[in-house]
Amino acid sequence: MCTIPERKHVSTTADTTAQAGPREWLGLAVLALPTLLLSIDVSVLHLAVPHISEGLNPSAAQMLWIIDIYGFLIAGFLVAMGTLGDRIGRRKLLLIGAAAFGVASLAAVFADGPATLIAARAAMGIAGATLMPSTLALIINMFGDARQRGVAIAIWVTMFSVGIALGPVVGGAMLEYFWWGSVFLLGVPIMALLLVAGPILLPEYRDEDAGRIDLISVALSLATILPVIYGLKEVANDGFGLVPLAAIVVGLVVGVLFIRRQRTLESPLLDLALFRSSVFLTALVTLLLSMLVAGGTYLMVTQFLQLVGGLSPMKAGLYLLPAAFALIVTAVVSPMAASRIRPAYVVAIGLAISGVGHVMLSMADSSSGIAQVVTGFAFVYAGGGPLIALGTDIVVGSAQPEQAGSAAALSETSTELGMALGVALLGSLGAAVYRSGVDVPSGVAGADDTLAGAVEAAQGLSSDVATVLLGSAREAFTDGMNVIGGIGAFVALASAVLVAAVIKLPATGGGEESDGADASADGAVSTVKVEG
Repeated sequence: MCTIPERKHVSTTADTTAQAGPREWLGLAVLALPTLLLSIDVSVLHLAVPHISEGLNPSAAQMLWIIDIYGFLIAGFLVAMGTLGDRIGRRKLLLIGAAAFGVASLAAVFADGPATLIAARAAMGIAGATLMPSTLALIINMFGDARQRGVAIAIWVTMFSVGIALGPVVGGAMLEYFWWGSVFLLGVPIMALLLVAGPILLPEYRDEDAGRIDLISVALSLATILPVIYGLKEVANDGFGLVPLAAIVVGLVVGVLFIRRQRTLESPLLDLALFRSSVFLTALVTLLLSMLVAGGTYLMVTQFLQLVGGLSPMKAGLYLLPAAFALIVTAVVSPMAASRIRPAYVVAIGLAISGVGHVMLSMADSSSGIAQVVTGFAFVYAGGGPLIALGTDIVVGSAQPEQAGSAAALSETSTELGMALGVALLGSLGAAVYRSGVDVPSGVAGADDTLAGAVEAAQGLSSDVATVLLGSAREAFTDGMNVIGGIGAFVALASAVLVAAVIKLPATGGGEESDGADASADGAVSTVKVEG
């Protein structure tokens, strides 16, 4: 097989005029494949929740773990994998992860119980952690020109949107005619294509000056993230208790030890200097909060359309298309808008639009809310496009080339951790609102935990009792979605104000002054010169 000569990192001299050629753009098409896969995987899984509930009969807690263990482990391993890619080669790590992800997907296909599926999803999460930072770091290395890099990241984000658009339709069709496990087969051909095309089209980048990866730091990072997430999840699900509070405290204490260790290492797992940039930090926090809200909102909306609206998986997928296409359009248009006005203003306007959509979701009702929910969700996604496209570029553009892997890993950590926390925290909050509001007739079991359980329980009841139960259950579920919509509106509008106030980077076209903001101090972009 003919491969591109290996490119090694030999300099960190800035070269923002370097133009990408056909090889780089073809390579971008290859790098879009993992993004397409992961977005399809997320959208398909949420759509498959009722079918997994019926097929495997998991508890509410097991169902949440099936959904969010993937995101938790991605978030836990992203920093380590981003740094590992800098050391062993970003292309090499990408291909290793692709192979592992394909194998784990097959394991999920044939899972015969909730525990098995949770284990398979965990393996997919660890493998997925190798994909995204490698992909994004390679894009930064391959596209030195700021405008080309912005277009490349917008295309990369657009593939995420395409996956969201295709996932519900393709997944809905598969769920219509096959069993729930078939949805995980979607990842196998995509990963196979990446394994074939990657060695041919992608160059290799590594930092020859990087030291060995510190395994103690890897362990500390996991011992920080996972207990905190577990504790927050349990607090949201069951309220404050000794075990979840202890888990949070342990995670925070270990986090302090992790930070102190990074300050003493010559080659730290996480370069803390990145956080000195207010631009970097603001963009990172905004991505985290916005994805947190998006994760919980997507979970609630997909279940609403099927379990409250009574739509089949295929029809529910089609009803989600307007939101996905809105995200595609705004993600593509945002870099062009940012060439004329400040990127922060473009992002802030988008967040305000998302806030409007969340308000619409907070006001929907269970009897006539499908049109309002679909419209509101389209506004949420339309407003998220600028943040995903420009926020990601701001985060990774704030790093020096030798920090590209770490910056990309942190960007993806905020995104994946936000999505996972959204499912865990907001999903648990929605479940708590449901449990407090549903009125279950005496003698009916399995309906007081989830709406899916109520729908299943209603099948064995008389029509009058089933009507009363489903009416109460659907209203209680919608109340939970209303609460999450209100939280989303607050987060979106507050984030819009924060971004507009803090991020002072000028328009990428150079048509606007930055009001004295020093772009170099807050994250001017430099690129790696390579040989080969």
